[in-house]
Amino acid sequence: MDKRANPAPGFQRNPDKVITIEPYRGTVTVRAGDAVIARSTRARQLSEPPYPAVFYIPFDDIDFDKLARTRHSTHCPYKGDASYWSVLPAGESGKDAMWTYEQPFDEVLEIRDHGAFYTSKVTVEAKPD
Repeated sequence: MDKRANPAPGFQRNPDKVITIEPYRGTVTVRAGDAVIARSTRARQLSEPPYPAVFYIPFDDIDFDKLARTRHSTHCPYKGDASYWSVLPAGESGKDAMWTYEQPFDEVLEIRDHGAFYTSKVTVEAKPD
């Protein structure tokens, strides 16, 4: 049996939970007003029913000069501890608009070094190929 180094306790308690992570075939752009915060052709789409799908964008495709790390954090029993970043060009509405799982659990390692954005705080556009 394959032993994981950092298993998700959520999956241990609820083995029927399904989270899928797939490459998005297209371009994902994140904007705050006219400012482009991120643009990627290498985004991953995470699906976790019943929640809406979320795009995770590689760090290399995010303009961190337009972000500021905050002290906010949350915990997901399936993904791990999330850290947050504010989107500076969005002003107060951009507070904690991006989250990352810097040390995700083994089952979702594909989102490591990726950021996701709240669509209620910034504009996230996805254009399929």
